[in-house]
This record gives sequence, structure tokens and C-alpha cells, in this order.
Amino acid sequence: MSVKPVKAISIIGLMPELDEVVRICGDSCAFQPDDAMSFYSDTKNFVPLNDKNPYTQPIQQLRNACELAGFTLDYADNAGSALTESDVLDYVKTFVNKTEDMISKKLFIEQELDECRRSIEQVEHFTGCDIDFSEISGCKYITPNFGRLPKESYEKLSEYSSNHYAIFFPFTNDDTHYWGAYFTIPEQKDEIDRIFSSLFFESLEVPAIAGKPDDYLRTLQAKQSELQEKLNETKSVNDSFWKDEKQKCQECYTKLEELDSYNEIKRFAYRYHKSFILAGWIPAEKEKELTEKLDSIKSVEYSVTDSKDIRSVKPPVIMKNPPFIRRYEFYVKMYGLPCNNEVDPTAFVAFTYTLFFGIMFGDVGQGFIVALVGALMYKFKKMEIGRILVPCGIMGMVFGFLYGSVFGFEELLTPVHQKLFGTPGKLIEVMKPESINLIIYGSVAIGIVTIALAMIVNIVSSLKRRDYESAFFGANGVAGFVFYISLVAGLVCQMLLGIEVMNIAYIICLIVIPLILMFLREPLGKLCKKKKNWQPGSWGEYCTQSFFELFEMCLSYVTNTMSFLRVGAYILVHAGMMLVVFTLAEMVGGVVGYTIILIIGNGIVMALEALLVAIQVLRLDYYEIFSRFYIGEGRPFVPVVARRSK
Repeated sequence: MSVKPVKAISIIGLMPELDEVVRICGDSCAFQPDDAMSFYSDTKNFVPLNDKNPYTQPIQQLRNACELAGFTLDYADNAGSALTESDVLDYVKTFVNKTEDMISKKLFIEQELDECRRSIEQVEHFTGCDIDFSEISGCKYITPNFGRLPKESYEKLSEYSSNHYAIFFPFTNDDTHYWGAYFTIPEQKDEIDRIFSSLFFESLEVPAIAGKPDDYLRTLQAKQSELQEKLNETKSVNDSFWKDEKQKCQECYTKLEELDSYNEIKRFAYRYHKSFILAGWIPAEKEKELTEKLDSIKSVEYSVTDSKDIRSVKPPVIMKNPPFIRRYEFYVKMYGLPCNNEVDPTAFVAFTYTLFFGIMFGDVGQGFIVALVGALMYKFKKMEIGRILVPCGIMGMVFGFLYGSVFGFEELLTPVHQKLFGTPGKLIEVMKPESINLIIYGSVAIGIVTIALAMIVNIVSSLKRRDYESAFFGANGVAGFVFYISLVAGLVCQMLLGIEVMNIAYIICLIVIPLILMFLREPLGKLCKKKKNWQPGSWGEYCTQSFFELFEMCLSYVTNTMSFLRVGAYILVHAGMMLVVFTLAEMVGGVVGYTIILIIGNGIVMALEALLVAIQVLRLDYYEIFSRFYIGEGRPFVPVVARRSK
């Protein structure tokens, strides 16, 4: 509907009072700091405050420690808290040190436990081997190689029977490999290693097994149980520690975030001799609340100025719309925020987008599904597009009722239409030739009305910006509006209604003169602003350029209007696609096959058409409507917020 008014505030005070001023601004949650240099013309004595943020490191240390320890850090309610800055910093330092010690102990135990598990995994492959590995490792002339051999390779060992050392001793096996060892002597080592390498033998680093594998495995399993018990004890200690410290930790974290947000405001302040200067923006409705708190500081002075009186800085924008329309701010923000001195197009988007979507996606059943899916998307995923799909789906149900279409069944609502509207059949027979003509003409009519409304919005918005050239003489101003409506009305009366209205007076007054005004819009706009240099530098160059621009404008009227034919086209596309689905279902035959094809077909048509319609309607809003009146170069109002609660 509109944007909330904002005001610029400049605050001047002595340097010792800066922290208190910053705290008041931060606690208000309604102050957006801005560069003070932009608000003053003489800034030669302004010195920026380049103080290092003392809270960045403690916050990061606290976050890292909690993340590594598995603690969930959140904001606490600090209302009435007596925590001081030094209290918070001391606590964070102590907390981080204790947490890091616990993390180190836990990581050391987990590392030992992982090593123990890997050893167990390897030793298990050699269980059942009644060999003392200590004796094997003590051999001077025999070298064992432990590992695994593919079963196919094991069968090929018989080909090397001539070499008495090419023997593999399997201990255990799985579906694909034998686990075991082969032995070599120094004289045969290279040859034996080459043979087993060609058989895809994979060596393993077997842990230093003391004694027999079965005995050593039991030792490792006992050690694993002991380490797991220690790990559980450590986790229990950590949980108990967090249970005791959680409230205090989160209070300190919240306080740190507040102090950090204050420092964010302080970063915009400038030193001016022994004073500071701080400037920014506040919502007009928050002015009294903030200034009353600033009045409590004797050395502080401030000035509040309406954003309309600020020329050097672009004011931030706060959009103001009722709940239903607010959901469409998502699309407006994608294009760009409105400037502070132009019309907010969100209401226009809400009306046109919902209406066009419903017209193009007219089906009671499919519209219900789209609305349901949109509601679920927003409820569980908080997707903004879900909120938009709900009214669009409902509007699709409304027009689906008018078309008499329910999941593609075109005759299901015929008896209802006959009773309600007294028609021999459905109210609108989409696929009949006369209905097709009506849909096409209706689409063009929708385009004409929409473009005319966009022109009216442009006139209002241009007057609000004091852009008289655009408001009165532009292609979307008064001159363009008169030309477009007069031309359309004349052609309709002349060609369709048989009313002779396009006489010489009509053409000259309502078509030719508006064209001349648009042709001369630049010098006329300067005259409205009482500029002395209103004439162009070269009339010949200006006339040539304006002629082609005027020609392009006239073409755009036609192309933009014809672009709305897509509204009617999608009505026919929907009916055609569902006709294909029913044809395929009848070809399959049988109750089960017919039902399955209908369900799948409806799903495909619904998903495909919903996507295409959503994109095409958005295109109409962006290119055919926004291009006529919307600038969208505003910047958002982002106040610094000191977090005090979850």
C-alpha cells in the first residue's frame, strides 16, 4: 500500500557519553546508523573512530568452544541482568578454558578408542591361527607378509607349485578374499613378492600382536570396553558441566551480542574535536520514544529531520502493507525495494498476480492441491512462495468453478451451472469456438485495463517524486494515458461496435496532441520546473532522437497489450493438456489403468502448469507493469538490533 515514513536523526555529544548514546540507540531496535559524512557539508574536522571491536574474538571463541563440545548456544532473556562487560569477558575466558580442557580429554580418549577399534578389526582377520606372533616377529631369516588375497588369485597359486615359497596360509575368509600370510627368505624375497603382487595381494599393517591372535583380541576388546567407559564418563561430566553453566553461559553470550551490536553503531560515529557525531534513521513512529531517552543525557543534542527534506542521502525504506498483501513483498523485493518517494507496488502485485494466476490456472481440484501444497510449504519449510500459492490456488478454484473444470473433468459441474446460472450447459465452454474468441478478446481487454491502471499509478508516483516530465508528458503519463485510451476506445467503437467516433476533432485532440506532447516531453518538463535552459542543444538531433523514441513507444503499446494474450492462451493450454490425459487414459482402458493415468497425468499437468503460470504471471508484472511506473532502487531499513531474548 505504502512505505512507512522515516526520519533522519543527527546526534552530537561529548565523547565520554558516546557509549551511553550507542546503548540507547541499540536498545531501541529501531535505529539504522548511516555515514555522518553524508549529512554534513563541512566535514574537514571529522575523524573516524577506528577502534577495534573488542567483542569479536570472545564471541567467536565462545561459539567455537560450544560447537566443539556439542553445546547448543542460544539467546537468553537478559531483562534486568546486572552483568557488566568485565564480568562477561572474565566468565567467557574461564568457560572457554574449562571447555577446551574437556574437549582435549574427550578427543584423546576417542583417538585411543579409534586406534583400538582399527586394531581389533585387523586382528579379527587372523583369529583361529594357533601361532604365537611373538615367535614369528623374532625370526631372523623368515619375513612374514600379512594381508588379503582374492579368492580367484588363491586358486591360481597352484601354477607356482614349482616354487616352494609361493605358499599362502589363510586364516579367515569372507565372500571375496582370504586373509592370511605368506613367508619369504632373503634369497627369494623379491621373486615371492613379485608373484603375490601379480596375484593382487594387499598387504596390511598388522598391529604388534603379543602372543596368539585370539588372546590378543580379548586383550584389545577389554581395552575397548575400558576406553568406552571412560568416554561415557567424560560425556557425563560434560553434560553435567553444561547443565550447571548453560543459563549463565547463554546470558553472557546474549550480553556479548548486545555489546557487539552497540559497537556496530559506534563504528559509524565520528570524532569532532572533543565531541562525537552520530547520524542515522529511525521510523517516524519511534521518534518520541528515542528522543525522550536521549534527553536524559545533558551533554547530548540531536536534530530530527523528515526524510523528504534530505537530498544528500537516500532514505531507507520500511514497507507497510496489511497481512494478506504483505506476502507479495517477496516478489517486490526480488525486483527491488520502492524508493521512499514512490508508490509501493505490492498491492498492485497482490491483485494482478492472484487474479491472473487464477484465470490461467482455472481448475477446482488442481487449485485446491496447489493451495494445500503452498500451505504445507510455508508451515513446515517457511517458504515465502508457499504463502503466495495459497491465495493463488484458491483463485484457481474460483475460476475453475466458472470454467466447470475439476481435475480436468469438464462436465462434472454442468448441473450446478444449469441451476445457478440458468444456462443450457456450462457457463463457459472453454474449447468451443465462440468461447475461444471471447477468451482472446477478454485477454486483450485485461491487458488494456491493466496497462491503463499502471499508467495511473505512474502519474501518482511521478507527482509524488515531483517528476513532472514523467507525470504529464511521458509515455506512461497523462499524455500517454490519453493517447492509449483514446486510440483503443476509438478502434473498439469504430471496428467492433460500429460507432463513428474517430472524427478529425477526436483524432487531433485525443491522439495527435498527446503525441506532440510526448514528442516534446523533455523541454516541456524543464519548463514545468522553471529551468532557464529548457531548450535542447540541437533541435535537429533532438527531433531525430525523439522521433525514434516515440515510434518505439507506439510499438510498445501494441506489444505490451498483445503480451496479455498469454493469459487466455494458458486457459486453452490447460484444457488441451487435460484432453490429452483423458485420451491416453481411455487408450489404456480398464478401471485401474484409467485411474492411474488420470492421477499421474493430473500430477504432471498440475506441476508443469503451476510452474509455467507462476513464471508467466511474474513476467507480466515485471515487464509489462513495473516497467511503466516502478523504479525499485530503494534500500531496506535494517536497524541494529541488540538481541535480548530468543
